[in-house]
Amino acid sequence: MIRDPLQACKEHHNISISTIDIFHQFHFQHTTFAYHSVVMRRRATYITDPSRAVNPKDIQVDGNRFLLGAIKAAREERLTLGLNELPKTVAEILQESHELHIRWAPEHLFNTVTPFLSRVSPGLHIFYTPLREKQHDRLCGLVHKVFSPSLRCESVQTSFISPPLVSERFAQTASRQYYSLLPSIQGLVAYLQRHVCTPSDLTCLHSASLLNIADSVDLDYDSISHALTLTAFWSKQPEVFYDPIGEFTTLDAWNIDIQPKRTDKVEVGILSLDPPQDPSELTLSGFLTVLGDDVKPKATLFSFPSRHHALAPEQSKQQKYRVSFAEPTGLHPILRISFPSSTALVEPNNKPPGSTCALQTYLILPSHIFADKYAFLSNDPLFQKSHHLGQLHTIAGETDLEAPDYVVEKWGSTLLLGIQTPDSSSNESQDPMSWDVTIPLHLRYLVPQAGGLTRASLPWPVVFWACTAEEGTRFPVNPFDRTHLGFEGLFGPRTMFYHLDPHPVNSTANLVEKIQIPVLDTETASSQTVEGVTVFTIVLGFLWVLWKLSPALLGRVPSNAAGGAGKPVSKAKKKQ
Repeated sequence: MIRDPLQACKEHHNISISTIDIFHQFHFQHTTFAYHSVVMRRRATYITDPSRAVNPKDIQVDGNRFLLGAIKAAREERLTLGLNELPKTVAEILQESHELHIRWAPEHLFNTVTPFLSRVSPGLHIFYTPLREKQHDRLCGLVHKVFSPSLRCESVQTSFISPPLVSERFAQTASRQYYSLLPSIQGLVAYLQRHVCTPSDLTCLHSASLLNIADSVDLDYDSISHALTLTAFWSKQPEVFYDPIGEFTTLDAWNIDIQPKRTDKVEVGILSLDPPQDPSELTLSGFLTVLGDDVKPKATLFSFPSRHHALAPEQSKQQKYRVSFAEPTGLHPILRISFPSSTALVEPNNKPPGSTCALQTYLILPSHIFADKYAFLSNDPLFQKSHHLGQLHTIAGETDLEAPDYVVEKWGSTLLLGIQTPDSSSNESQDPMSWDVTIPLHLRYLVPQAGGLTRASLPWPVVFWACTAEEGTRFPVNPFDRTHLGFEGLFGPRTMFYHLDPHPVNSTANLVEKIQIPVLDTETASSQTVEGVTVFTIVLGFLWVLWKLSPALLGRVPSNAAGGAGKPVSKAKKKQ
């Protein structure tokens, strides 16, 4: 193995490198193509550790086939399809959409890898803008077919919330937002295998099954490109990988064997991270191959501005966070976000010079749990200091303080909160103890159940530093740019996000907190009993009020009424 892929390629092939040309070549997935196009575009990217850089001699390019065996790497696959390549029902619903963005993240912990650094809370996120406001609503039906029939999605109008918009004219977010916990993406895998793959296409069936172990899956459509893009990310190689083409198994490594149709456009990148020249940029080097055009891999080295960044390695370890509920929870649980050290909770060391940063958290709250917006909107300094909270930036969705969960139609609410960091001028910044941020929440009344207890789940929030970028920074030129995450559209277009990593107590624990909620025990009292007792109590109270008011209603005043009415006035008082 050779450590520097760029230098290796120079030595073995004497290739001259044109950074700009190759960068634009690798960027082709962001260009639009005609609605009638039948060309499927695929971009496969493998990110290796610099210590495991690939020797270009190990890469085989044979006409329209790409071969590389046993590579340990993070992987991203991006497929771009025209509407005529999709099932008819899907194409019709997409044609009714101005934009549709779907994000899914698993409940298990995984490590992000440069340049795939963004995070969302575990579950299914949908961001949608209809082509016309008043049109036939079929999106929820498609969501049930593709992901799960048990999802709480009745219609866009009733189940989706309207996220806050930074600007009505230049909206960076979709007009509707939906969320649901979804531990598995098996529904999507089954749909692709049944309705997209043919029974004889083993490569398609196998590729779809790999989504079961993906660490993120994105689907994107917009009415300008008339194209649906599926993006999947795996943070590491699988423990066991089967190749249906070569019919062999690889352990703890990817085996790359790509042989597309002649009409398909496929590009493969084997890249490693290089130190960037600018703090707002990311730099990658390695080899790119466009199948059908290139007879051998081409060396590349390119940089691009990125809105998503990781903290420096040492600082990342010191700023990992943990989420839990304060015990006992009751009906007013307090969500706790814990950082290992207050002294280490400082702005990113690798931010651009002159950039200012603030620590933020973005919460996804399903309908059974909510925040009292009036408590946060008051901006009470004592309240904020006692909870180590900053300003409430946005709150959207179901915030009714009284409604029980079974009458709430929308999926829930979102919350973007600032987090107070230790003041450098106070003793807090000198205290090496952990730094806890507490967020008061409230539970809704849930449907009665046998036993008097039920369990509910809350996905871990994402935590990040939001930092200002330099004037003129153009993030969209990033070929790996990822937007529509729920929170990034709530900031200005020149904002960089330095993501903090979640750190559960147990490495096998999920990034979802479960809480026991007391409900009416149907074994102790049935709903009919409760209704009967309630009616009886109301009638009894009404009769008591009538009994108290009966003298006045009958025109008589009691002898002991206030003011001594009905009593003779004493002579002593009369003389006074």
